[in-house]
Amino acid sequence: MAQNGTAENGVPPNPAALPQPCKLTHITHTKLFINNEWQSSVKGKTFLTFNPATGCEICEVEEADKADVDKAVEAARAAMRRASPWRRMDVSSRGRLLNKLADLLDRDRTLLATMESMDSGKPFLQSFFIDLEGSIKTLRYYAGWADKIHGKTMPVDDNFMCFTKHEPVGVCGAIIPWNFPLLMFTWKIAPALCCGNTVVIKPAEQTPLTALHMGALIKEAGFPPGVVNIVPGFGPTAGAAIASHMGIDKVAFTGSTEVGQLIKEAAARSNLKRVTLELGGKNPCIVFADSDLLLAVQEAQKGAFYNQGQCCTAASRVFVEERVYDEFVRLSVESAEKIIAGDPMDPRTSHGPQINQQQFDKILELVESGKKEGAKLECGGLALRDKGLFIQPTVFSDVRDHMRLAKEEVFGPVQCILKFKSEEEAIERANNSQYGLTAAVFTRSVERAVSVSSALQAGTVWVNCYNALHAQAPFGGYKMSGNGRELGEYALAEYTEVKTVTIKLNEKLSV
Repeated sequence: MAQNGTAENGVPPNPAALPQPCKLTHITHTKLFINNEWQSSVKGKTFLTFNPATGCEICEVEEADKADVDKAVEAARAAMRRASPWRRMDVSSRGRLLNKLADLLDRDRTLLATMESMDSGKPFLQSFFIDLEGSIKTLRYYAGWADKIHGKTMPVDDNFMCFTKHEPVGVCGAIIPWNFPLLMFTWKIAPALCCGNTVVIKPAEQTPLTALHMGALIKEAGFPPGVVNIVPGFGPTAGAAIASHMGIDKVAFTGSTEVGQLIKEAAARSNLKRVTLELGGKNPCIVFADSDLLLAVQEAQKGAFYNQGQCCTAASRVFVEERVYDEFVRLSVESAEKIIAGDPMDPRTSHGPQINQQQFDKILELVESGKKEGAKLECGGLALRDKGLFIQPTVFSDVRDHMRLAKEEVFGPVQCILKFKSEEEAIERANNSQYGLTAAVFTRSVERAVSVSSALQAGTVWVNCYNALHAQAPFGGYKMSGNGRELGEYALAEYTEVKTVTIKLNEKLSV
C-alpha cells in the first residue's frame, strides 16, 4: 500500500479484497501473566484502556505494581535455576518454541491486528501487514540463532586450554512503548529467549491488549512457566520496580530520552544491571537536487506521517537543497492533502488518531509555536474531528534550526522542511542535535550517498528510502538516542555474558 491509501499503481484498493478486522465483543485476557498463569494484581487495582479513535472504553486491565513485579521476578528466577526445564532444554528447542510462537501469531494475525488498532488507533492494514509481519519475522530470525551462539578457543600455550562460552545474562526486564506495542514486544523477547534468558515485560498502560494475548500464545506454544511474565502497569510503579529490582539482571527500554535517563540511573543505583535504551530522535532527511524528487517526497512523507508521526524514527527535519526546494514543498503539500484519515478499521484509512489527549495537545501546541516563530504553515495544523484525537497531516516550510519544531521531538504528523545550499552545510546542520537515531539521504550519486551517510551521526542511515527496517539489521542510536543495539546478530551481545574458561593441562615429560 502507498502512503496515501492507494495501491502502488494509483488505483484505489477494493476494500472487499482486503483483510477485514475481527468483530470483537469482548477481550479475553485482561489479567497479569505470571508463571504461565492469569493472576489478579496483589492490591486488586485495575485501569481502563481506551480506543483513541472514538474515546470509548475498551476494557479494564489488572494493574501491576511493585508487589506484582516481585512475583514475576521470583517466577523468572525460578525458571533460570540450573535444573529447571528451561535451563536443561536443548538449545535447538528454544528455536522450535520461537518458531511455534511465530506460527501462532500468524494464525491469530487478524485478531491481533484488530486489537492493536483498537488499542493504539493505528490503521488496521498497517497492523495486519506491517506490525504483524515484522513481529513474525523477528521471532523466526531469532529462532534460527538459538543453536548458533557459540564461543571460541584461544591460542595460549601447550600447558593450557582456553576457550569462551556465551551464557544467558539471567532475568531480563523489558519496558515497551505504546506506538508499536506488538512489534516492540517481539523485539524484546525474541533475542532474550533465544539466548536462554527469562523475561519480565511491562507493556505501556495505553496499549496492553496484544501483549496480554501474547501470554496466551506463549503458554500454548509450550514455553515453561516463568520464562515470560507480563505485568501491565504504569511507569512510576511497575516500570520503576523493574528498573530498580535487585533480581533483574538486565533491562531494555524503548521510549523517551527523559525516562531512559531515569531507568539508567535506577539501574546504576540498584545492582548495576545492564541497560539497553532505544530513545528519542530528531531525524534529518537530506534531499539533494540530483535526487528522484517524486521518490524523495513520497519517502520523506512516509517518514513524517507513518503511524500518525508517532515514531522515534520520524523524518522530522527535511533538509532540501535550495534549487529544488520550492518544487519539493509544492509536491509535499499535494501529497499530504491526499492522505486518507478516518476510522482505523476502514481498510481505506491510512491515517488514524493520536494515542491520547496529552499527546494531541502537545502536538497542537508545537504547531502553534511554529507559526509564532515564523515558519510557514503550508497545510494541515488543525484537529480533524470533533470526536477522537485526529490531527491533519501538517507541512511547514521556511523552518529554521533555532525553532522548537526543528529541535524538539514532535511525535505527531508534522513535516518540517528546511533549505540548504551545500553538502557540508547540510551535514553540519543535520548533526547539530542531541539525538542520533536515524537519518536519510536522497541522491542519484553513489559517491555522495556513501560520503554523506558516513558523515552523519546516526545509528541507521537510509539512502533513497525511509523506515526500511529488517530483523537482520541492528537498530539503535548515537548520542542521546540511546545505548546498545536491537535486532540482528548485534543484539545477541546485549543478552549474553561471555565467560572465559582456562584449563591447566598435565605437563608431559620430554622424550
